[in-house]
Amino acid sequence: MAQCAEIFNAHIDWALEHKTYNKSKAHRDLYSQLRLTYPDVPSALLQATRDNALEAIKQTKFKRKPRKKPTSGLRYDKRTMTLRGEQLTLSCIGKRVKLILNVPDYFREIYDNWDFRGATVTYTKQTKQFWVRLVFEHPDPEKLEHGDVQGIDRGLYHLCSTHDGKFFSSNKIRATQRRYLYNRKQLQQKGTRSAKRRLKAMSGREKRFMRDVNHCVSKELANQPEYRIFALEDLSGIRNIRRGKKLNKWLSSWPFSMLEDFLTYKSVALGKKIAKVDARYTSQRCSRCGYCYKANRKKSRFHCRSCHFEAHSDVNSGLNIRDNYFLSSTNWSEEQVAVNQPIVTT
Repeated sequence: MAQCAEIFNAHIDWALEHKTYNKSKAHRDLYSQLRLTYPDVPSALLQATRDNALEAIKQTKFKRKPRKKPTSGLRYDKRTMTLRGEQLTLSCIGKRVKLILNVPDYFREIYDNWDFRGATVTYTKQTKQFWVRLVFEHPDPEKLEHGDVQGIDRGLYHLCSTHDGKFFSSNKIRATQRRYLYNRKQLQQKGTRSAKRRLKAMSGREKRFMRDVNHCVSKELANQPEYRIFALEDLSGIRNIRRGKKLNKWLSSWPFSMLEDFLTYKSVALGKKIAKVDARYTSQRCSRCGYCYKANRKKSRFHCRSCHFEAHSDVNSGLNIRDNYFLSSTNWSEEQVAVNQPIVTT
């Protein structure tokens, strides 16, 4: 792990210096030198580390400098590992390491029927244990042909709301964020060694809490049997507008993208679909008559000044998001044209 971390960092430095993440050029410039410097590291493992480093640079777009520590995880592919039955062999310094896996019954179906693609080997300092995380692949199931469309509105006070009146409150999330923010401020002001140890122990807890909440919400949404399409607002670029110090801080800690990612892969695994629609004026437009006016909404209450339609503002937004999907859908447009222009015979 220590030698592969040095190889990884060498490729990172080369990529930043030459402003490229081309694997062929990196192989031509560094491979021979690194083989002489690290003769015990297998060639295939060196190349896998090279690919991992250049993909990290490509992902960050040269904006950050990814680094690996001596105990950072190693990514293995089919060149550097072999899985036969329940025996796993890993490339290492010297001979390959052989392991006999104990597969739990919960993962037995995946292990037996899915395609094995690779693995990641990690090390935990506290328990001094190595872990192998196997990666399997399975083709997407067939898409469902029957089911309704659900409009989902994401917000700050409610993590998300559906057009049929389901609310997922974010009170617990905001309370947890405020608590962690206060604790971090107090410990940073204290500045003692014990305070720094406490900050290190706290690191990652808030993020893991947010992931757990988003996993629970996305799972409940994806497992609704009556819906096969989930329409979401396209919120890309929402943090680029200056809206004041308080609101910008809320938006920076708003995990809307994580919820979208979790709901996407959970829906695809069930044969369902995620659609993104235009987010403009969904909170101001009346879902019944289409009248758009800023004063229609006042906090959580929506009251149309034209047709006097009243509803929760998030429910009205969810209805508009669903209707926007219908308007952007080709099949729906074709059906609507056929209804508006019927063939009349005499």
